[in-house]
Amino acid sequence: MDKNNLHERLLELPLFQGMSRNDLEQVLMNTKFRYLTFQRGKTIVNEGEMCDRFFFLMEGVISSTKNADDNGYCVVEKLSAPDILQPERIFGLVQRYTRTFKTMTECNFICLGKMEMLTLADSYQIFRLNLLNIISTRSQRLTNIPWRTRPRSIRQKIIRFIEERCLRPAGDKTVSIKMERLGHEIGESRLNVSHELNAMHEEGIIELRRSEIHVPALEKLINPAYL
Repeated sequence: MDKNNLHERLLELPLFQGMSRNDLEQVLMNTKFRYLTFQRGKTIVNEGEMCDRFFFLMEGVISSTKNADDNGYCVVEKLSAPDILQPERIFGLVQRYTRTFKTMTECNFICLGKMEMLTLADSYQIFRLNLLNIISTRSQRLTNIPWRTRPRSIRQKIIRFIEERCLRPAGDKTVSIKMERLGHEIGESRLNVSHELNAMHEEGIIELRRSEIHVPALEKLINPAYL
């Protein structure tokens, strides 16, 4: 990636937004960026691996997969560039990825080690503030979840179940789960869950497959105004 193109692509990433052109020039000259290309279908990181670097997705589409603790179901999200793979996991009690990330298309990444990232945070206030904002926002979202009004209808329970297990409250999601398990998770019978899922399928807001629920756009379920 040439210097001018890299300059523009870095500005698309939340960590570098707001930095001056001079600061970005200094960053490019003094920081050891590693450029990586993954072909389609390759694993970038596995759930449970150490998180000791930042992966910046610059081009392409990836999937994020999270399994339940007992492997009884899993959620797969589609994520597009630009993005960062779980930056909040580089600090804290457990510094490991909680998702498995794979490429869905050919993807280009910039990789930045933890020490290089700490140097940038120490040298540039805007970078430090951007990093704190990202981590704080994700933390606040999680702490707000238990205090939201509990869903009452079966449809609302299904939507909330999916939303709470996703990295982003929008975009393409696929939940691999049996109806009996979903019913158990939301406190409803398999029959009631089946009726509601089939109604949502008929409305075109989800696609039902064998032991799988595909949501083309989660934001349309969370906010019906998008429909």
